[in-house]
Amino acid sequence: MTEPPSVTDPSLRLHLIRHGETAWSLSGQHTGRTDLALTARGEAQASTLGPRLSAIAFAHVFTSPALRAQRTCALAAPGPPAAVIDPDLAEWDYGDYEGRTSNDIRKDRPGWNCFRDGCPGGESPADVSNRADRLIARLCRLSGNVALFSHGEFGCSLAARWIGLAIMQGAHFRLATASLSILGFNPNQPGLRVIAQWNATE
Repeated sequence: MTEPPSVTDPSLRLHLIRHGETAWSLSGQHTGRTDLALTARGEAQASTLGPRLSAIAFAHVFTSPALRAQRTCALAAPGPPAAVIDPDLAEWDYGDYEGRTSNDIRKDRPGWNCFRDGCPGGESPADVSNRADRLIARLCRLSGNVALFSHGEFGCSLAARWIGLAIMQGAHFRLATASLSILGFNPNQPGLRVIAQWNATE
């Protein structure tokens, strides 16, 4: 396991926002490449992010290509600046497990854990770890507040890699829809990456 690159500007703060509710996030179905819209509740959740994000001066805003993330970004309105689509913020590619729940998958594959076992026909843990590290490497060239509109399991993977954990440890994190988390640095120990806030929904 390689360590993510170090950062030169300690002002960097990554504001990780999971998209609002969709029909499949409500039912627990794995949603990777399927481009679902937000539910009415999901749209309301995204709108309530607005007042929280408007108090933050963002230097950069990035969003997953998925409609649910882009719509959450538009309703939360964190800009300016304008949002930039970054393919590396996409959700885990679940391959053959797309649209299935974890309980359903475990009927055929007892003990299955996405962060350890990956998905046939989709991404492996190494694939997602490499993608998260690639994203972190680019983000580490930035400074200030950065908004990232992304997804549940990729967001957990990104957090794990931010603090130097193996991708499998992402299984110990959980992100609610329309939640806000902050990845940053310990002000008392320069260069030490921390999770400054996790899974805040209010």
